[in-house]
Amino acid sequence: MKKAKSQYKCKECGYVSVGYLGRCPSCGEWNSFEEEIEIEESSPKSKRKSLGGSKAKKLQESKGSISSRHETTIQEFNRVLGGGVVRDSVSILTAQPGAGKSTLLLQVSKDFADSGLKVLYASGEESSSQIYQRAKRILSSIPENIWVVSTNSLEQVLEDVTEIDPDVIVLDSIQTFQTEEFTSRPGTPTQTMACANKMVELAKGSRPRMVFIVGQMTKDDELAGVRSLEHLVDTVMVIEGESGDPLRTLYTTKNRFGSTGEMGFFSMEEEGLLSIDNPSAYFMTRRQPGEEVPGSALTVLREGTRPIVVEVEALVSRSFTPYPMRIGECVKKEHLQTLISILEERGKQRLTDKNVVVKTTGNISLRETAANLALIMSVYSSLKNKAISVNTIFLADVGLTGELKVIPNLEARIQEASRMGFDEIYTAPVSDKLEKKYQLKTRRGLADVLKDFN
Repeated sequence: MKKAKSQYKCKECGYVSVGYLGRCPSCGEWNSFEEEIEIEESSPKSKRKSLGGSKAKKLQESKGSISSRHETTIQEFNRVLGGGVVRDSVSILTAQPGAGKSTLLLQVSKDFADSGLKVLYASGEESSSQIYQRAKRILSSIPENIWVVSTNSLEQVLEDVTEIDPDVIVLDSIQTFQTEEFTSRPGTPTQTMACANKMVELAKGSRPRMVFIVGQMTKDDELAGVRSLEHLVDTVMVIEGESGDPLRTLYTTKNRFGSTGEMGFFSMEEEGLLSIDNPSAYFMTRRQPGEEVPGSALTVLREGTRPIVVEVEALVSRSFTPYPMRIGECVKKEHLQTLISILEERGKQRLTDKNVVVKTTGNISLRETAANLALIMSVYSSLKNKAISVNTIFLADVGLTGELKVIPNLEARIQEASRMGFDEIYTAPVSDKLEKKYQLKTRRGLADVLKDFN
């Protein structure tokens, strides 16, 4: 016989109470308690479903079978997942509303269906007709191998799985589904974890399936729900992008089958999310000799294992207020202030009465110190109203002393710059072998670089 047990759990820190509390005594959050109802077996010999079943053995003997991958035609999607989707995996995709979660998974579903796989797309947020209208807008054609169900009942989805026997299952979104085993409303930790556990059992059973779950995001840009949800699944993917900006970045915060350092780039267009397969061409303005403009400098960033040429733009203008503006859309304001101070003190340039605005083409963030010299040179170029050659690129960090510093993975960045046709590469002093191999322009300090552009 089954018994119902009710308790209240803080959705922020997991503190459990037998009764409702307005404020959590553990983390101090207000109105964070949610009711959980658990069904317990009265028999002491209750059985739990296990994904395994074999006895313990030595690690050296545990060869097992290697899960195969399915590569899609969306190269940036494959890159982020480590070379494709593992056939018995469960992945969560989260993002802010309107970032393109459902759009991307609908495109991935079409790719799977075109390759002959069966896809079941279950939505608890949209009707079947709404999904059809979106598919008609962004997809070139609608394959026959995609089934759609609009429901918030997980039991209904499981029935459809039994009837259709799909290879791929999409659940959009996990916070809208509920199982009849519990009486709590959809979105509670109990319902979310119960539904997620059933999807994991479905993916890793005797019939391997690829499962994608859409997860809602909180106002703090975190996956909604308890942390146990992230621990349960194999991959957690995140889409980032500013409202009104077509650029979308896809990366993983957890990946059991690959690196979490890879990043994929997409452009949000009328046809959906388009993969940017050559980011270096996207994040720079390609100009011919004689078309140079002041305030532009180039560098090479490293996103995951991939080097990308990025254009840094700066605008220096006269300030009519006692405190000039320092605006960096792609860099932290404190970091921009530091680099401007270095240019003033070590480069002997006056900027105390100048406004400085900095951004990048494509609005990619400058998180690496490798972009410091390029950022300084873009400001200097705008200040002097003197353009930098289109064949020049800057690969160095700049210390507070004004000295140029060697950056990580320098040779890989140099190779990407050479591939894109740049033959004037400024960097910090390196080995004679590397300098001669690529004909580098090595300089010891910022002042030495500025002399070449006076």
